[in-house]
Amino acid sequence: MMGSFWRGRTTRRWVFGLALAAILGALILVLVAPRESPSTNGTSAPSADSSTPRTLPSVSPTPTPKPTKSAPLSKVPASVPPVTADFRALASAAAVAIYSWDTRSSSYSDVYARIRGWWFVLPDGSNPLAVLVQEFEATGVNAGTFASLAGQGAYRAATFESMACDNELVKVRERPAPWVGLHVCTVRLKVVDQTVSSSNSYTAPVSVMANCPPAATAPPDRCQMVGFYASTSRIVY
Repeated sequence: MMGSFWRGRTTRRWVFGLALAAILGALILVLVAPRESPSTNGTSAPSADSSTPRTLPSVSPTPTPKPTKSAPLSKVPASVPPVTADFRALASAAAVAIYSWDTRSSSYSDVYARIRGWWFVLPDGSNPLAVLVQEFEATGVNAGTFASLAGQGAYRAATFESMACDNELVKVRERPAPWVGLHVCTVRLKVVDQTVSSSNSYTAPVSVMANCPPAATAPPDRCQMVGFYASTSRIVY
């Protein structure tokens, strides 16, 4: 009786083991077998070795940006000294700034402060700000005349015409600069004085002194204006 019981249990275990093995095998086949991606119309996607050539989407070439040319330094805003080691560029921009102002948007103090921002006082004090005031007034405007011109909506515009620098100037050849890196340029400008009722055009020279590397008193990477002359008797020719 006991023997038939154990034989019955053994038979049932063996059948159960076979069924479990079959189920596990089926699950493994389902998980491991590669799946085909269905297409949108319900058919199978073509295999990788299909003889039908595949056309890649066309890609438009990205246009190469064209380099933009920087504006001439003589065209920079008159309130901003350019950062440059080119003394000619600095001199031309400074000359335009000296002869440019507008009573409609600035007071005399504003104009003076702007020009003062260009003038670098040397450590030995050889170019005091008193010279700046004197030479700026030699351009034909001071605090009193500026206030009068403001009532007429006056402004002055200057454009670069030509320049001569260093040994191109007779006076510099006769008396060279006292140190290497100090340059003198005389710039000729076309100036227009405009009011609400009149306009006057003329040519004006201004001599600009630029201190540049390798001068010990200059920054290592740029020039600075250390003076200018607008007085007729002091223009360097």
